[in-house]
Amino acid sequence: MNKFYLITNYEKDSNLSITNKIIEYIESHGGSASYQTIFSEERSKVDESLIPNEVECILVLGGDGTLIKAARELVHRNVPLIGVNFGYLGYLVEIEINDIERTLDKLMDNRYQLERRMMIAANVNRNAQVIHKGVALNDISVSRNGRLKVLNFKVYVNGQFINKYSADGIIVSTPTGSTAYNLSAGGPIVEPCADIIVLTPICPHTLNSRSIVLSADSVIDIEILSDRTENDDFKNVNYDGSDICELMTNDVITISKSDMYTSIAKISKLSFFETLQKKMSNI
Repeated sequence: MNKFYLITNYEKDSNLSITNKIIEYIESHGGSASYQTIFSEERSKVDESLIPNEVECILVLGGDGTLIKAARELVHRNVPLIGVNFGYLGYLVEIEINDIERTLDKLMDNRYQLERRMMIAANVNRNAQVIHKGVALNDISVSRNGRLKVLNFKVYVNGQFINKYSADGIIVSTPTGSTAYNLSAGGPIVEPCADIIVLTPICPHTLNSRSIVLSADSVIDIEILSDRTENDDFKNVNYDGSDICELMTNDVITISKSDMYTSIAKISKLSFFETLQKKMSNI
């Protein structure tokens, strides 16, 4: 591949020194590259219209959050992503700044592998109508929004009642997202190319509530119950921690495996568990 596009988190490379260095290196080796900048805030979107149709790989400069934003907003473009780590841990962005030239050499010499990462999709149903749709690479979470009250909800899988919860919320995670919010909430770590979905309640008010591992073909329904007050605010569903839809009592969030995937270009020969150990040792 020799046709690249860069998406740069402006807060990480405000003078564009690394961005320009990458473009110069690509062009000096017979390739082509252009870029756009985005910000971390939700209102900052990737402008897909600026990305040429012939682009073969998108380099995402930032942290995991920047790559996840790009993956969600470019979900309809079948273009591999690879992340350059300006962040902290960087489970998804495997390339460090001092390895950029070596990485570009491998990409332009077609010495890479593609990993197809599962995504999940959700519909928010209110009064038998879909009021909101979204997709996520890491996770979709349903939670209370700031108030010190538990969220009451029921969970169904393939139409079968599973459990009723009083909790801060619940995380529905992909394998890729298992090392993110799911891990912090006590959920299991899953190999990123596995074909499963993980349900992890957030601070449940019970002694026996654990994560549930499901087939990726499962359909999950989360029904929002009354919180026994007249106030119907302060509940929401969010996608990868950003795109948010406010919820009301009796809303049903239907979550399932998406038809779309994110392609990640892999350069490193480290296994998932070797990478995990390396990243965890930096915490």
